[in-house]
Amino acid sequence: MVNQKLLSGLYAITDDVLISEQNLLSACEQALIGGASVLQYRSKTKIDQPASFAKRRQTAVGLRELCHRYNALLIINDDLDLCQAADADGVHLGQHDLHISDARHRLGRHAIIGVTCHNNAQLVATAERHGADYVALGRFFDSKTKPEASKATIEDLIRIRQQTQLPIVAIGGVTADNAKLLIDAGADMIAAIYYIFSSDEIAARASILSSLFAQKRN
Repeated sequence: MVNQKLLSGLYAITDDVLISEQNLLSACEQALIGGASVLQYRSKTKIDQPASFAKRRQTAVGLRELCHRYNALLIINDDLDLCQAADADGVHLGQHDLHISDARHRLGRHAIIGVTCHNNAQLVATAERHGADYVALGRFFDSKTKPEASKATIEDLIRIRQQTQLPIVAIGGVTADNAKLLIDAGADMIAAIYYIFSSDEIAARASILSSLFAQKRN
C-alpha cells in the first residue's frame, strides 16, 4: 500500500482538447511548477496501432521523468499496458474498467490504484475492500470537460469522508472560487482540468489551488 501522505494536494489531469501534443510536456511542467502533487495522463487517442502506443509511451515516460523531477506522482488513466510500459506510479480506473484486484496483480503492491466512485458510498466501500489507494468523487460543480458526469454534493463528500480512511479526490468544475469548500469538507486532493489547462497562466492557477492546502495546514 502506498504512503497516503503522498496523495494530497492538487491533482492535475491532462486533456487532449485543451493541450496540444506539442505543448503537453511544457503545459504539465507549468502545472508542476505551480505545485501539482499528482498528474494524471488522460488521453483518449486511439491506441489500437503499435505506432500510436509507442508515441503514448514516449509521452508518458517524458511525463514520468518530469513529475519525479518535481517530486510529484504520475497516474495513467485507464491503461494498464501504458502504465507498465512507462513505469508510471499508478493507474486510475473507472467503474467500467479493469477490476482493482486484476490491476493490483499486474502492477504490484507498490503501484497506486485510484477508482472513480461518483457519489456512491457503496462503491467507495467496495474500492477500499479490494485494495484501492484512493477514490475520486464528483462531479461537484458544472464541468466543461465532462458535463454529463454524475453529480455529487458537498453533503455526499462529508458523508463519505466519515466512512473511509482512503484519500479522496474531489473533481468536477473545480476553480479558485469553490475549491476551498471541497477541502474544508474533507477532500485530500482537488482535481482540476479546465481551470488549469484552459489558461495561459497555468502555473499561476495551479499555485492558487495548491496554496489552499498550505493554508489549511497552517
